[in-house]
Amino acid sequence: MGTQELLIILVIVLLIFGARKLPDLARSLGSSAKEFRKGIEEGSTEDEDQTTAHSTEVPPQSDSREVPDS
Repeated sequence: MGTQELLIILVIVLLIFGARKLPDLARSLGSSAKEFRKGIEEGSTEDEDQTTAHSTEVPPQSDSREVPDS
């Protein structure tokens, strides 16, 4: 995107929301982005915890009473 396109988008947003609502809109977008990043970090931490938990588990022993397929 070039500078002209960004300027046009900014003018359209200004016309739609008005100058008084822009700070509130920017604040809510910032807090949403912060919560999104926090959720991503928590999800990746949970994935790492599950991966390490699976690698330290002892595999189940096979049941010696099973009959092999012929």
